Amino acid sequence: MNKLASTTVKPVEQLRPSRLVTDCQQNILTITLNRPKVLNAIDLEMAEQFLKSLLAAAKNPDIRAIVLTGAGRAFCAGGDLKFAHQVNPETPGDSFLALTSTLHVCVEEIREMSKPVIAAINGPAAGAGLFLALACDLRVMSQSAYLKQSNTSYGLSMPAGGTFMLPRLVGMGRALEIAMLDEPIQARESLELGLVTRVVPDNRLLIETELLAMRVAQMPIETLGRVKRLLNDSFDSTLSEQLAAERQAIAISANSPEGREGVMAFLQKRQPSYI
Repeated sequence: MNKLASTTVKPVEQLRPSRLVTDCQQNILTITLNRPKVLNAIDLEMAEQFLKSLLAAAKNPDIRAIVLTGAGRAFCAGGDLKFAHQVNPETPGDSFLALTSTLHVCVEEIREMSKPVIAAINGPAAGAGLFLALACDLRVMSQSAYLKQSNTSYGLSMPAGGTFMLPRLVGMGRALEIAMLDEPIQARESLELGLVTRVVPDNRLLIETELLAMRVAQMPIETLGRVKRLLNDSFDSTLSEQLAAERQAIAISANSPEGREGVMAFLQKRQPSYI
C-alpha cells in the first residue's frame, strides 16, 4: 500500500513559468525546464530559478524525490549560445562564466542532496542538458530521444560536470570518443553504455519515471544520501580512507531513526516503513 500522501508545496519564491514549472504530487517534485521554443536551452535566469527550486526542495521535508524533465520535444539543448553571444558579443566567455557559476552549483546540489533526483529524458539532451541529466542519480529515457555531447563541435569545452561524470559512467576511452567525435547516441546505445538507467516507450516516459520516483521515495532517504556521497567520494579516496568513511557512515545510519526502523523491521520479519 502506498503511504505517500499528496502535498502542496509552497515555493519560496514564485517562479516565472516562462523558464521553469514546478509541480508536487505524492511527495514527488517535478521540475520542468520550460523554454520549448529554444529546446529548453539554459540561460542565466533559468539556471537561477533551477537553483532556487533545488535548494527549496532540499529543505522541504514533504519532498522525498525530484524528477527533472523538459517541456515540448526536447529535454534540454544545453547552454543558450544566443544568450551568451548577445550579452557579451566580443567576449562570450564572460557569459559562460556567469552561467556556469550558477549552473555548477545546481550540479553540486544534485550530487550532494540526499533526495534522489531522476531525469526523465523526453527528447534530445545535448551539451549542458546532457551533463545535467548525467548529474542526476537515475535517468529514464524515451525510445525516440537521443544524447549528444555537442560542445566540442562548437569550439567549447564541456561544463556542468560533464568531464567528471562521463568517464565515471562509461570509462575514459569511451568518454574521449564521445568528446572527440560528438556523435548522437540513440536510446538503446545509451542504455548499453550505462548512460541511462532505463529506456521506455515515449508514451510511458512520465508514467514509468513517476513509478520509479515513488519507489525510491519510500526508501530511507537519509541513508541513500550517505551512500550517494560515499560513492561520489570513492574515486578520490584510498581504500583505507573509504573504509574509514564507510565505518562512520554505517554507525551513523544504524543510530538514525531510519536505521533503527530498518533493523527492527528485519527482526520482526516485516517491511520497514520510512514515511
